[in-house]
Amino acid sequence: MVPALINLVVVLLIVGVIWWAIEQLLPLIPLPAPIAQVVRVLLIVILALVIIFALLGLLPGGSGYSFRLLR
Repeated sequence: MVPALINLVVVLLIVGVIWWAIEQLLPLIPLPAPIAQVVRVLLIVILALVIIFALLGLLPGGSGYSFRLLR
């Protein structure tokens, strides 16, 4: 259980850094407002799915995707 929690913390840190980088770089790309909003929503959905799959790995007998950063 402890390695799973450590994996979850690492995954959350990686997701947070990726989200921060995207938030910093997205305004530098000249996109029309509706397209920028669609891109932002898609990124939120993708990051939410990564977090959900990481959380499913914590369930007892969970068959969620495990990132296997630690054994």
